[in-house]
Amino acid sequence: MGETSAILEAPETAADARLLTLKVNEIYLSIQGESTWAGLRCAFVRLTACDLRCTYCDTEYAFYEGKKRTLGEVYDEVMELGGLMVEITGGEPLLQKNVLPLMRMFCDAGKRVLIETSGAHDISGIDARVHRIMDLKTPSSGECGRNLYANIAHLTARDEVKFVIGSREDYEWARGQMTEHGLAGRCGAVLFSPVFGKIEPVRMVEWMLEDNVPARFQLQMHKFIWDPKAKGV
Repeated sequence: MGETSAILEAPETAADARLLTLKVNEIYLSIQGESTWAGLRCAFVRLTACDLRCTYCDTEYAFYEGKKRTLGEVYDEVMELGGLMVEITGGEPLLQKNVLPLMRMFCDAGKRVLIETSGAHDISGIDARVHRIMDLKTPSSGECGRNLYANIAHLTARDEVKFVIGSREDYEWARGQMTEHGLAGRCGAVLFSPVFGKIEPVRMVEWMLEDNVPARFQLQMHKFIWDPKAKGV
């Protein structure tokens, strides 16, 4: 392993970590709109780039737009926003390996740290203090074949698995995955989230009630508070 790779994976000092860089799309303060943390004040760090192209994606602007920033700059800006909780999102944040030391920095500072990831990349290197919110991509996403099922073995009670559901087929597939992998007992929560504007939430609630699904129904709260296409919320 070369010297650069070693520094990226395990900076020797906090000063080293602050000099590493990430391409950042936006940093902002809002409320958490999804997951079991919904409704709570949260600072968001949205990183640039994603290697998936889900049919329902609502953050295409993060595919390429962004600015190279040091971890020290990102850390300082988030700390100025205050509050207890920080979420790292994208894009796909795990495409940039320097996100790992950034999350450690926030954990060391006493922040509650969440990461949202597509589930297509290895989550095992993430600091154990981080709450991982991991998608399993459903058939209608167009990216079902990218699911990295080896990640499931690394899930703990701190983590959540999200299924974004756009059809009855997606729903039945998600139920099957829950059973096959024992997700209800493996992670802290399983989330069923309807694709905004594509499936009527009441239909999915009816299915879940009828089938007694041990999952949490959720809506993207921020899309009902602000314009669904708004950035920085």
